[in-house]
Amino acid sequence: MSTFAAVFALNGGTWRGAEVDLGDVEAIDDVTDLMLDLGTEWDSDMALLLVEADDEWFAVVRVDETGTDPRVYLSDGRVVHDHPVAEVLSEAGGLGSPLPAESAGTRPDPRPDGDDDLLTDFGVPAEELRSLSVGGGVLPGDVLALVAERSGFAELLDAMRL
Repeated sequence: MSTFAAVFALNGGTWRGAEVDLGDVEAIDDVTDLMLDLGTEWDSDMALLLVEADDEWFAVVRVDETGTDPRVYLSDGRVVHDHPVAEVLSEAGGLGSPLPAESAGTRPDPRPDGDDDLLTDFGVPAEELRSLSVGGGVLPGDVLALVAERSGFAELLDAMRL
């Protein structure tokens, strides 16, 4: 399984970012702590985590230093049954769609799940995020590239993905 994950935080108009390893996370609190630690290091009160796995699904997690729970969006809620990172992320809000009854190996269209409003203030409205999640032919990496472009950290993301 190939998984890419990176945290980004905004400080006074300048984005900072770092690729992170989520292989050892066991709970959503581990993810939140990692994000908040980087946000604090970069003097930011908000951090975004972008996750893309196997060109099949993506997730966006947002935490604020206000003490609120992390906000999570999964492009396909069914992946919580197949991928350990998605399972951990699902703890943030009871995310996860039931597995379909059809035979193994066939999956219908993705079932987005979670807080689809978490990027609205960065120029990605909820309707567009959901549409991109289920749109045929749009790869998860392309969606994350769009999120990064609209938010203003596309160059950082591109440099990490090389």
